Amino acid sequence: MSWYANSEKSCDTSVVLSSRVRLARNVSGIPMGERMSDEQARDICDRAGAVFTSYDRIDFDRLDRATAQSYAEEHLVSAEFASSTRPHTLYKNEDGDVYVMVCEEDHFRIQSITPGYSVRDAYERAAGAANAVGEAFPIAFDPDLGYLTHCPTNLGTAMRASVMMFLPAMTRRGGMPQLSRQLAKLGMTVRGMYGEGSEATGCLYQISNQITLGISEDETISKLCEIVDFIIAQEQKLRGELASRAQYETADACARAYGTLTHARLMSCREFMDLWVDVRLGVAMRDSLDTGIPDNVTLSLLDTALIESQPSVLTLLSGGGEMSPRERDIRRAAILRERLSEKR
Repeated sequence: MSWYANSEKSCDTSVVLSSRVRLARNVSGIPMGERMSDEQARDICDRAGAVFTSYDRIDFDRLDRATAQSYAEEHLVSAEFASSTRPHTLYKNEDGDVYVMVCEEDHFRIQSITPGYSVRDAYERAAGAANAVGEAFPIAFDPDLGYLTHCPTNLGTAMRASVMMFLPAMTRRGGMPQLSRQLAKLGMTVRGMYGEGSEATGCLYQISNQITLGISEDETISKLCEIVDFIIAQEQKLRGELASRAQYETADACARAYGTLTHARLMSCREFMDLWVDVRLGVAMRDSLDTGIPDNVTLSLLDTALIESQPSVLTLLSGGGEMSPRERDIRRAAILRERLSEKR
């Protein structure tokens, strides 16, 4: 089951949607990145199959564009991996929480993504897959530099740990620039919904480590969790102020957003993201706001709608094939009316 459809089983998804840990590994003696030939890339993809025998194999160089991009929209692969034309393969486990990108810029990028605030769980799952790679391949490693990677900024642990946070109160208070500056001083970074270089839409932010050299995996995770705990407390405090100082205005904005999503006949992705923020905030603050949003509209349902409304995922849900922006807007509105209005 996908992380976004399983979030109700995790604690406090009102602020943290998901946790992710990514580990990079490279095979000693084989060039990385563009220096690797197609034959070498194809060989690694095939040899990885003997490691991940119980995983599903998806050869991305054989996928159509919409299908490949849909994996990126679901946060299961990087945008670069989805758009690459060289031989590259994804292995995904049956539980849908471990994804191994073979032949991205590193030979192996092992990612675990889990619902809610569960960074250590994600690390354990990713580390298990990384250990399996290490048993099957000679891994490029230096006693002083740690794991050798295509990008020098990943040397050391070669680990990126992150959480996807929903911060509407902090965003609207104007606190994100200051938070970003503070985190940079602590070796952390704030990115948008789709990682490096992406725009922070939907009040969604990825908080992740920047430093991988001279620090252990456990220290990185502990530091990240300490920072995330602080951000959660700040966001909840600001939401409490909204409930006390602007109760009717906030509830009205949430109710109007829900009404639009359940009645609109045309819905662009940008408009949806703006409305989604208010509806999700309203559901997260049900105990303190009277928004009229029915109980069947859950955080998990909204997070699923977030993914299903993205262009490529939406195209596949509609049967595949080319769709014009207007056709997608019509289909998006129809799916939202169906998802958010149905009784459960």
